[in-house]
Amino acid sequence: MHYLILIAFVSYTILLFVITRITAKNANSQSFFVGNRKSPWFVVAYGMIGASLSGVTFMSVPGWVGERSFAYLMLVFGYLIGYMVVAFVLLPLYYRLNLTTIYTYLGGRFGAYSHKTGSFFFLLSRTLGASLRMFLVINVLQYLVFDYWHIPFALTVGIFIILILLYTFKGGIKTIIWTDSLQTTFMLLSLIISIVLIAQKMNFGFMDMLSAVSDSKYSQVIFTDSKSPLCWWKQLLGGMFITICMTGLDQEMMQKNLSCKNLRAAQKNMLSFSVILIVVNFIFLLLGAVLYLYKNQVGIDATGDNLFPFIAINHLGAFAGMVFIIGLISALYPSADGALTSLTTAFTIDFLRLHERKDLDEQSKTRKRYLVHLGFAVLLAAIIIFYKQYKNDHLIQILFKIASLTYGPLLGLFAFGLILKRPVRDRWTPIVCVLAPVICFFLDHYSKVLFWGYQFDFELLLINGLITFLGMWMISRRAKKASF
Repeated sequence: MHYLILIAFVSYTILLFVITRITAKNANSQSFFVGNRKSPWFVVAYGMIGASLSGVTFMSVPGWVGERSFAYLMLVFGYLIGYMVVAFVLLPLYYRLNLTTIYTYLGGRFGAYSHKTGSFFFLLSRTLGASLRMFLVINVLQYLVFDYWHIPFALTVGIFIILILLYTFKGGIKTIIWTDSLQTTFMLLSLIISIVLIAQKMNFGFMDMLSAVSDSKYSQVIFTDSKSPLCWWKQLLGGMFITICMTGLDQEMMQKNLSCKNLRAAQKNMLSFSVILIVVNFIFLLLGAVLYLYKNQVGIDATGDNLFPFIAINHLGAFAGMVFIIGLISALYPSADGALTSLTTAFTIDFLRLHERKDLDEQSKTRKRYLVHLGFAVLLAAIIIFYKQYKNDHLIQILFKIASLTYGPLLGLFAFGLILKRPVRDRWTPIVCVLAPVICFFLDHYSKVLFWGYQFDFELLLINGLITFLGMWMISRRAKKASF
């Protein structure tokens, strides 16, 4: 089976590079940053499914059903509301200002310190989040495949980082929107085939499977205990603001949207993508419920992130194992390629300001961009190797906690800029944006003691943004008109 998995991995990678060669032809800096603003909106929408889900979703969402049932579905409905805000509030702003990095808005609205602070928090959040997503997938592949040939984990990480570097180095976003579409296709096929195989293993027809899930304890969607992190309004609010932050205020996701030819195309992409994502997440939850029903029937010890790979590899046969691995690899690449490209874009434009350098020719700028791209790849590899020392059954919970702490300042900055017209003392912005997540970290850690047993979940992001907003108000002053 190990050889079959290796053949599948090599074949998939070759197909990826064929697409890369075609799409990266005649690519330039505009191709790398915004795909020459010629990306078909429906291709962007389809590819964003894979980029949004990642390997964490592929394994953690099904594994989470054991603890949270279908409560995650309320979070997904919150996503839909958030995507409406992104489509009709943020995208028009970005297109009107003709932005390449969205944090340029903060520079025009507040000043250089705010610009760099916003970009810094994106770099921090995306670096930690992307490396965590990659770690989960690479760690499973290491256990299932590469350990068989005694390949060290660090070398496995290096192999994947080099592959991702090679196919994003030149084409950037122009390449990624097409490779993400390929990866989305294989991920969804893997998901559907896995459900069919496990249902057959339990002698379920489609309606039998739906009935069994509906009658089980895992199908509960709405939880009403306000002290519980699963409470429905916490999930709904959390989903809305997670989407606004992790899509609308995130350079990686917006960079793909800004590659569309105009605002209307980008909005069509966002709206169609948001509806499809509800269906796809429901299928992931359905898979999770079926996995737990099978676990209870057979008597399996595995839970959480380990449940799906354990059953796929050990109980469903060689074909199911191959399907799972291909789906996992398909989830890995979108977690890294867009992140690496957006990190490079944000750093080169927001910090190095290469697009404004008149003393450098195009070749020199490209060479510096390559060095930045390589530098972030090395950084991601180092963090992934560091994560190896840390074990947790629900990495998706850690991922959302990172997002709540690091995207909160971005939420507060953009909200203040859009809602109020007051200018701020720009030099104080970094202090406000550091203090807000620090305060939230302690509030979250001591919430049971401070708030009579109350536990924060995704609403911590909203609290973080609110503290940042209030901090910006405290360092602001009255004025007739802001910059823009």
